[in-house]
Amino acid sequence: MRGLDDFLAECDHGPRINELSGFFATTAAGESGMPTRKPEVDSRLLPNDNLIRDLISLHAARQGFFDQHYHSSIPYRLEEECRMAHGVLRYARIRGAPLSLYSLGTAEGTMARTLSELSRGQIHSLSCSPNAENYKCFMAYGEPPDAEFFVGPFHRLTKAVLNSNARLGKFASGFDIILEDTTFQMYSPNRPKQIEFVAQHLKEGGIFVFLEKFRAVEDSDYQRRECQKDFGFKARYFQLEQIEAKKTAVLTTMFNNEVTLEEMSRAVGTHFKHCVMTWNSGNFCSLAASNSRENLNLYVSQMADPAIPHEYVYEAGLYRSLTDHAVP
Repeated sequence: MRGLDDFLAECDHGPRINELSGFFATTAAGESGMPTRKPEVDSRLLPNDNLIRDLISLHAARQGFFDQHYHSSIPYRLEEECRMAHGVLRYARIRGAPLSLYSLGTAEGTMARTLSELSRGQIHSLSCSPNAENYKCFMAYGEPPDAEFFVGPFHRLTKAVLNSNARLGKFASGFDIILEDTTFQMYSPNRPKQIEFVAQHLKEGGIFVFLEKFRAVEDSDYQRRECQKDFGFKARYFQLEQIEAKKTAVLTTMFNNEVTLEEMSRAVGTHFKHCVMTWNSGNFCSLAASNSRENLNLYVSQMADPAIPHEYVYEAGLYRSLTDHAVP
């Protein structure tokens, strides 16, 4: 990767591990930012089958402190996490061969751990977070089978680190699926370099999933969606004072590192031939990209319909292409 030293230095100065580090540490430890009640999946919005029921049950049992904060903050993000995990499990079963998953920056790695436990050896996962508090939550239910955790920021998980660690060496050949979950926006708006760095860990034909908060073309649209999120959803779990405090402490800084969907599309298109949008909730969207049309189509085909009320969906035509050489 060209300009690696400059990129690493840029990440080292990112808000996530500097001015926002206190917020993430205390929230991950359950010392602040806790909702008034634990979020629960609205199972009416998801398929009625045994697989997803088992997944929802285990996911709820494995949640740590930060997950409770996170899933109470983004409308129907918890349902989407279960929907995605359901799709990954189905995708892994159809493929047959063991599947490797890298979930970067996803707090205590609840989804990755849940997938590894439920799949019984079919999904090997790696999660990462700079916070030791998240690792403590990850280990709170015992050492999980086929699930590993790297304590450190995503940009410090290099191929050299993977190769030099006895537990992580099995991932040195790359991952079949990588999930970036609202991570890049905590460091910088440099999506081209961020994607380039992480994509080094993706196997040929692998799938890169991005879940991020995006700037809107019109600021007024962005603000309306934020109000809907805050007062139509977050108010179910947080006091108004908590919501306002987070705006001041975190969201303004994060906004400076967000990009538009058009900018993201260009960055993704530099590395991947195919990219589709699979979910939208207000200013948040999820994208799936790959250089294998076949793998991407198969993965998307295993996902249930988005589990979210229509009033939170603003991007018309989910599964629409975001690249010139996209999946139809």
